[in-house]
Amino acid sequence: MPCRAARRLHKALGRRGVFLLILGTGKTCWGISFLVDPPRDHGLKLLTDVCSLRHWSWLWIVAGVITLGSAFLRIGRDKIGFAVALVPPTVWATAYTAAVVSGYYSRGAYVALWYLTSHVGVILWAATVPEYSVPRVPRSARRGKAA
Repeated sequence: MPCRAARRLHKALGRRGVFLLILGTGKTCWGISFLVDPPRDHGLKLLTDVCSLRHWSWLWIVAGVITLGSAFLRIGRDKIGFAVALVPPTVWATAYTAAVVSGYYSRGAYVALWYLTSHVGVILWAATVPEYSVPRVPRSARRGKAA
């Protein structure tokens, strides 16, 4: 029974929807982790000068919920999910880059590159993946001509 439900959900969501569902769930969980037990602010001084990491956790949570919700939208309308999913990792990459430039956190360059490649890059790539590949339509036989 659960396998049948999973297959129906997968068929209803499609490849893009499944990606958005997984991504949204991950972002929401990541945000909740900042809310429940915020880590030290190594390299995030740019953000923590504005407000605490507990407040910034809501950026991840809201983006995650919107991304997760976009999984259930039709193709073309799901673009909002991909766009919103880019916001938190871009903000974090910017903060880490600022920490490197200011000399506050030299390791931030690696973390910023990680966010830019494994988050932003993957999201941008997934946004361009078509839902399905349509095979070429075979040429129909001419009428009245025997082969």
